[in-house]
Amino acid sequence: MEKRTALPLQRAQEVSRPERSDAARNRESLLETARRIIAAEGVDALTMDRLAADSGLGKGTVFRRFESKAGLFTALLDSTEKEFQRRYIFGPPPLGPGSPPVERLVAYGRERIRVFDTQSDLLREADAPAAAFDPAASGAGTASEAHIAMLLRQSGADLDVPVTAFMLLAALRAVMVLPRDARQRIGVARLADGWESLVRSLLP
Repeated sequence: MEKRTALPLQRAQEVSRPERSDAARNRESLLETARRIIAAEGVDALTMDRLAADSGLGKGTVFRRFESKAGLFTALLDSTEKEFQRRYIFGPPPLGPGSPPVERLVAYGRERIRVFDTQSDLLREADAPAAAFDPAASGAGTASEAHIAMLLRQSGADLDVPVTAFMLLAALRAVMVLPRDARQRIGVARLADGWESLVRSLLP
């Protein structure tokens, strides 16, 4: 008879529990307040004290949700990426469904560059290198590559779709690792215009 080894039971405190609804609401409220502060005054204006004051929640609640300023900015990075994915999959055109594939691809790259620019500032405040948060090299990158490939196929262009999608994503990824001073010197608008020129040269 096969001998079976009993597995140790996981201690109660080690079991992962879903976030309580009130905790989830507090977290989203804090992130939304943080986004408003950044949009109005830039990332340098966002501190744990400022977030607590503007949100109307206690400072203890802020620290329980994020533990530190670095934790707050890491959460903002994650929420920024998820919101971008939601908009290009389900949002209005031209980024979302409803526009011709070429226009969607142009809009995708333009918005990806803008989001990357925002994320680079968040990375700086999270005290993390770009390699620590690289959507193009993660699960988000897989989704992005699949999205680009889908639009290339829908365009009907005579291209090697997997290779072209990979190369286009690599071009966008380069913006993420571009040094801050170089990105400021070139300008986000010029980078976005360069993306549009690249796409339209491939898909006339």
